[in-house]
Amino acid sequence: MGILYEKRGRVAYITINRPEARNAIDFETAQELSKAWTDFRDDDNLWIAVITGSGDKSFSAGADLKSFIPMLTSQSQNREQVSNGGFGGITQGFECWKPIIAAINGHCFAGGFEIMLACDLRIASENAIFGQTEVRWGIIPGAGGTQRLPRSIPLAKAMEIILMGEAITAEEAYRIGLINKVVPQFQLMNEVERWVEILLERGPLAIRAAKQAMLQGLSLPLDDGMKLEQKLFTSLLQTDDAREGPQAFAQKRKPNYKGK
Repeated sequence: MGILYEKRGRVAYITINRPEARNAIDFETAQELSKAWTDFRDDDNLWIAVITGSGDKSFSAGADLKSFIPMLTSQSQNREQVSNGGFGGITQGFECWKPIIAAINGHCFAGGFEIMLACDLRIASENAIFGQTEVRWGIIPGAGGTQRLPRSIPLAKAMEIILMGEAITAEEAYRIGLINKVVPQFQLMNEVERWVEILLERGPLAIRAAKQAMLQGLSLPLDDGMKLEQKLFTSLLQTDDAREGPQAFAQKRKPNYKGK
């Protein structure tokens, strides 16, 4: 199995499981990832996803250059199969408003970096190393790196990371706003679980609407973004969760959200 896919309550855990190859993603693993993301998106019982890499050395080294790239360059049918959801099933054409957390436990390069960019919240261990290294091998980032990275950090830093193709540390990634937090390796999953528990206490429909408003609003003029926000806000007011929240506040108790 190229990945491990586990459901625990409201949370889906996806682990890229090729530690012998630094969790590089081959064709079969890419297909497994695509199926897992689709299942997460479509399962109403799942509210949050966490993706990480197997072991303590690598989140993902990206595409398996020995097999994946030659396969893509030689067979158009395979390119079409992989394009469903983009690289790793998440980087392109995958519309999901549920929050996704990347637990970055080591090397995060190339396509692995782009998978991380497609996640909403990013927590890294101190040993994590980040790099968009494709230009070293005569190609460019092809799963959103040239588009998401300049939208995430200052343009000059995005240019440096992509054009130089050199790695940066977790501390530097945090400093430039690429990731949310850095923790010691042994604390990584505990910290991820802490964030998961906080998210589970929030209104799931509100979280999804907020994510949609932010991501779709990035490509809109401000006035149109405000209209989108108001549309989503008004829609939320018709939900049971929107009634439960204020009631819980008035009664001084935790809300019991149902996602309805």
